[in-house]
Amino acid sequence: MKVLVTGGAGFIGSHTVDALLRRGHEMRILDSLELPVHDGEPPDYLPPEAEFIRGSVTDRRAFRRALKGVDAVFHFAAYQDYLTDFSHFFQTNSVGTALLYEIIVNERLPISKIIVASSQAVYGEGKYLCSLHGVHYPGQRSRRDLQHGDWDPRCPDCGQPLEPLWTDESVAAPHNSYGLSKRDQEDIAIQLGRRYDLPTVALRYSIVQGPRQSFHNAYSGALRSFTVRALTGKPPVIFEDGCQLRDYVSIHDVVEANMLVFEDSRADYQVFNVGGDRRTTVTGLARMTCDAVRSDLVPETSHLYRLGDTRHIFSDVSRLCRLGWEPRISQTEIVREYVAWASERPDLSDTFAAAQDAMASAGVLRRAA
Repeated sequence: MKVLVTGGAGFIGSHTVDALLRRGHEMRILDSLELPVHDGEPPDYLPPEAEFIRGSVTDRRAFRRALKGVDAVFHFAAYQDYLTDFSHFFQTNSVGTALLYEIIVNERLPISKIIVASSQAVYGEGKYLCSLHGVHYPGQRSRRDLQHGDWDPRCPDCGQPLEPLWTDESVAAPHNSYGLSKRDQEDIAIQLGRRYDLPTVALRYSIVQGPRQSFHNAYSGALRSFTVRALTGKPPVIFEDGCQLRDYVSIHDVVEANMLVFEDSRADYQVFNVGGDRRTTVTGLARMTCDAVRSDLVPETSHLYRLGDTRHIFSDVSRLCRLGWEPRISQTEIVREYVAWASERPDLSDTFAAAQDAMASAGVLRRAA
């Protein structure tokens, strides 16, 4: 098959391109190479046998050219950041996805499968339990609570701290720009896919980790931040109190999930979580990173916080596991592989301070009292 991967020069996209090439598919990449992920030049890991088109998914002409003659699409192009340029999220993520289906439908393109990258961010705080009042899906934490360092969501009925639960696919309640735009993508893709008989799958990735994660992108995850700090001799900086529970998954396990839903029609017109099936504290991840760097650095708990962050989130992956997938790579292995890759990169630099300043200037990053 001839397969298009939008955002194919990025982290998840490029690994997916490699996997599809190994399976014998003919590959085409559409990527704008924009900041904050890229520096304007194609990365050195792109395979020469994959056709590359530079362009945005918001550019009709470029998108039409990229879709010509292809049989399937992995739609991974997206804008992600912590900044307040809200329209950029929806223009790229929501409108770009609508344009994909518009071109396919209006030009009657014979596309046999579309895989859309969504995100765990669609859950907001996710699923919690009060021992007295049952299951809750709490909304955004209040600014007042965050300012006072009261980090944990509380039961709206009795005020007690809630216990975080594994979050399944049933309820999506995003509360930041990225999550809202990703829920838009899912709705557009699944519903238009059904209406026009275009088999579509949306995958809600947890925090994906591994080689090729951009050093420039503040949204690319704590492992990037902790690693660049530790490798440049500075202690990792932890937001809030470090007790946040997160669900990290290896890029290699993610690629296997991508291939499964691409090749298995049982996944069509459904949304699946793709996660690591484990819970790790942010402090735990920072300590793993220092261990992998073989450093005696001690992570710093800053009590800084970001508006729009969730307290705890970890995804229930049982539905995808029932199709035959399971995460196989441990959290320790993930960290070791990323540190080894990052330490060999000539473009490694500590971008934490610049990212922190940008978020603080936008009012996104704040300090608790």
